[in-house]
Amino acid sequence: MKNIAVYCGSNLGNSKSYFLAAQAMGTALVKRNIGLVYGGGKIGMMGTIADAVLAAGGCVTGVIPTFLREKEVAHRGLTELVETTDMTGRKNKMIELADGFIAMPGGIGTYEELFEVLSHAQLKLHRKPIGLMNIEGFFDPLIAMLQHTADQGFMLQVNMQILCVAADPAELLQKMADYHFIDAPKWSEPAWKRAEAV
Repeated sequence: MKNIAVYCGSNLGNSKSYFLAAQAMGTALVKRNIGLVYGGGKIGMMGTIADAVLAAGGCVTGVIPTFLREKEVAHRGLTELVETTDMTGRKNKMIELADGFIAMPGGIGTYEELFEVLSHAQLKLHRKPIGLMNIEGFFDPLIAMLQHTADQGFMLQVNMQILCVAADPAELLQKMADYHFIDAPKWSEPAWKRAEAV
């Protein structure tokens, strides 16, 4: 993995542990010689991880739509800042540039980005690893929701293995490095439907 896209909040959250984890993830990326691709902001978790990577001597590529740059939230000290016309363009560019994806605590935009790459993996549109940085159990409700989705037959149980989950940056990056894509089917027929066909 030469570059990893990190999806995270433009706010810092109520716990300082999120801020410290963003710093730790930035340092861990540089230790593995992995470049950061992120949303290009100077604020919140986004700005924190970018600053940490830069402080450790790493490369940071920010991808930001024009309207956010014009609101003066763009980070001006990055290795590279790519400007897109809209949010969709931003997401597509980040996916293109990244060899893997990590979601850290964030808001609706973070969830949107995470679910897009998860959906693409399930549809075999990419085979890149996807990680959840599960700081203080932040993503436990999401993981439970995905498990409920599998239990109710709206995705295959094996697709739970698409996600690499850890609370420690080094552990998460190692899980992603060891990840092997699971070539599972997307669609399955429920037992009640098969029984009716007999």
